[in-house]
Amino acid sequence: MQLAGVGIWSSQLRYGDPAVSVEAAAELEELGFTALWIPDVGGPVFDALSSLLQATEQTVIATGILNLWMHEPADVAANYNKLVAEHGDRILLGIGVSHAPLIDAGEPGRYSKPLASTRAYLEAIDAADQPVPVERRVLAALGPKMLQLSATRANGSHPYLVTPEFTAQARTALGDGPLLLPEQTAILTTDRDEARAIGTDWLRSYLGLPNYANNILRSGFTQEDIDTVSDKLFDSIIAWGDEDAILRRVGEHQAAGADHVCIQVLGADPNEHPRRQWRRLAAALK
Repeated sequence: MQLAGVGIWSSQLRYGDPAVSVEAAAELEELGFTALWIPDVGGPVFDALSSLLQATEQTVIATGILNLWMHEPADVAANYNKLVAEHGDRILLGIGVSHAPLIDAGEPGRYSKPLASTRAYLEAIDAADQPVPVERRVLAALGPKMLQLSATRANGSHPYLVTPEFTAQARTALGDGPLLLPEQTAILTTDRDEARAIGTDWLRSYLGLPNYANNILRSGFTQEDIDTVSDKLFDSIIAWGDEDAILRRVGEHQAAGADHVCIQVLGADPNEHPRRQWRRLAAALK
C-alpha cells in the first residue's frame, strides 16, 4: 500500500452521527482525500470501518489508531480479512499501545512494557489463521525504539501530535522504505484568539499524557511550554490560519519525508463534522 496525498483524520467519522458520517465519507472521497482515519477509544471499531468502507469505493480507510489493549489479536485478524473480502484491499490498520493513564483507569497496572506489548501483539496477529499482512499495518510510533519496530514489523509509522521537525527525524529513523503518515491538527481561522479558544484545552488534554509530553520534550520544548501551552508550542503543533497556512504546514511535513499527511480539523463544536472546512481545504488542494 503506497499511500500518498492528503487524508482526513476525524473523531466525528467514528463517534458522530452515523448517518452524517456515511454521507460525509462519500463526499470526502469525491473531494479527493486519499484516506479517512478514525480513532479508537472504545466501541466496535470494525463496525465503524465497515460503515465507511460501504460509503466509499476507492478511499483507504485507516485506524489512527486501533488500541491494542481493547481488541484480541485473533479477532483483529479475522475482522480485517472479512472486511477485505467484502470491500477489497483498502484497509490500513494503524495499531498503537495508547497511554497508561487511559488504560490503567479501568484496570490499574494493566499498561506495562509498551514496546514488548506491541511486539507480542504483532506476533499474535502473525500467528492467526489469516494474519494481517505486514504491508497493511503501521504503528503509532514516537520514540526511537517504537519507530524501529514500525520499520521492521509493520509498514511504517502513523505519528500523532508532531511537528515537521519530528517528521524529518522519523524519516531518518525509518529509512527510505517504510511509510511515514503523520497527523496534522488544523484550525481554519486567521484570528489567534479564536484559534486559542478552539485549540488550547484540546491540546492540553493530550499534553497530560506522558507519551506525548515526553515526545514534546524530546523535540526541544520545555516543561514550561507544556505547563502553559505556550504560543510556541501551540503554533508548532496546531496549524492555524487560512487554507494556504494549513497546506503550507502539510507541505513542510511532505518536504521532511512524509508520504501522506492526514489533517484533523478542529472547530468550535467538537461534535460537529467540519464539512465546510473540509470542502475549503479540498478546494485549496486542487
